[in-house]
Amino acid sequence: MRTFKLQLQMSVDGYMAGPNGEMDWLTFPWTDDINAHLDALTAPVDCIVLGRRLAEGFIPAWAAGPEGEDQASIDKMNDTPKVVISDSLTESPWENAVVAGGDLTKIVAELKARPGGDIITYGGATLAQRLIAADLLDELHLLVNPVALGTGLPVFPSTGAHQRFELVAARPFDCGITALHLAPKRG
Repeated sequence: MRTFKLQLQMSVDGYMAGPNGEMDWLTFPWTDDINAHLDALTAPVDCIVLGRRLAEGFIPAWAAGPEGEDQASIDKMNDTPKVVISDSLTESPWENAVVAGGDLTKIVAELKARPGGDIITYGGATLAQRLIAADLLDELHLLVNPVALGTGLPVFPSTGAHQRFELVAARPFDCGITALHLAPKRG
């Protein structure tokens, strides 16, 4: 069975964006050590899962070749097939992407049952929270930026119950970001 990973950036107080989706707090530029870490994380990935709203910016941005990204990273993002989770779209307006709607648990089970490498999602907020709440992720890779926002879009949904995770690894980088690799505690 394939491994389903979440990778996202967050503040030290648990937000992935400001209250209006602001991302002006992110730490840049990144250093070579974090770039190498993320290259290793994405190397076995052969499927990217995105929420519709994130896909609307993510896919065109990578297709345009974002400034500061090397060609190998641009090619990896563009060449990797994408699944866009949406109940409002019926077909994909993007190249190399399909739309999946309906029961999220069923969609994830079907993706994980297919042959292939790892699956990764970068969110957005709604999709990330739904995946965490439904315990559909195998690994969480949280890039913790050294900033507290005080308010915003939380990484973790309010489920009414504790969600326990096991720390697999923690690694600080020269740019000030710390990567936390967590796995859900099950059973």
